[in-house]
Amino acid sequence: MSITAQLHDSVKLQGGAALVNGFGLEIRTHTPSRALLQNGHELEVYDLYDVLAGERAPTAVFPLPWPGWDRGVHSVSPDGTFAVFSGQRAVRAVGPGGEPLWEYRHGCWGPVLDHTHTGDEQEVCYGSEHGSCRVSDDGRFVWAHVVPAPGEQDWLECWVVLDARDGREVARLPLDSAASGSHHISHPDGLHMGLCIGMGQDGILLHWARWDGEKLTGWDLNDTLDRILMDVHPGHPGFLTVEHYGTDLRLHALDGTVLAEGEPESSDDEDPPCWDYGCGFVDADTVIASTVDSDDDPDWARHWLLDARTLRTRGAITYPTGRVDSYVCPLGDGTWLTYDDASGTLDRWTEATS
Repeated sequence: MSITAQLHDSVKLQGGAALVNGFGLEIRTHTPSRALLQNGHELEVYDLYDVLAGERAPTAVFPLPWPGWDRGVHSVSPDGTFAVFSGQRAVRAVGPGGEPLWEYRHGCWGPVLDHTHTGDEQEVCYGSEHGSCRVSDDGRFVWAHVVPAPGEQDWLECWVVLDARDGREVARLPLDSAASGSHHISHPDGLHMGLCIGMGQDGILLHWARWDGEKLTGWDLNDTLDRILMDVHPGHPGFLTVEHYGTDLRLHALDGTVLAEGEPESSDDEDPPCWDYGCGFVDADTVIASTVDSDDDPDWARHWLLDARTLRTRGAITYPTGRVDSYVCPLGDGTWLTYDDASGTLDRWTEATS
């Protein structure tokens, strides 16, 4: 079955690829979706829907604390008054003028053991490894994936909860991981946080935790290794993962129980396609996924809509503009984004009603 897409908005946006194939989009349940775009030595913050409507001025601009550091996944507070940056040796909160609000020092993400530092905070050590951080949806806490400070090397890495007012550590969980990178996803209930840790050829680790203000409770879902945490939705009871190599999508309950599983359809049973990393909830009833990377047949559809309860394929998407080779990024409001690298155009789509 073919499903026709309808163009909702379209805008030229330099760097917009980070919203579709990266971590430049910050979606929260009770605040507008934000685009976090790096422009030179600054992080520009935009209301996504204002950008799609043609607004060019950012709502806030935060100077990067370490201009030479181009890794890490950063976060902005729900009210937009401060940003938190995940650095190579620290997590730092800054105000719009760049003034440091606080800093939480940790060990170095550089992969060379026991290497020395010059003392220059702008020094960037060898390696592409990085952590991530996320401001909680109520703005009170910062969750961060870090390397323990020197002298705290009883474990490789840890997950900390920081007081967003002053960066004070209020809780931590030790992690048995050796990350190449990570990202966080806030659960819509405002209590739980998800952490996905990529370890390159060593696989993927997936953790959930809950901080109730007094106790941090965490659990991992790594009995079935190599599942990437992709998305959650306030109108859906589960969360979505994709297998590391794209063989299937799964819906899980918060305890990890598998609720549904879906494999990509194929025009060639001998060389079936795999799902890409870009997938998620279009809305509570619909999941979007793609086979851009693995499907080389130009006549075979690239993007698919699936039932969000069963993960059965509803149909392949047909675009009125012709073939769309972009990854997809669903917004949870009934629409999804694609980005054309050649033209620098960010498009927002919805399923056509007629």
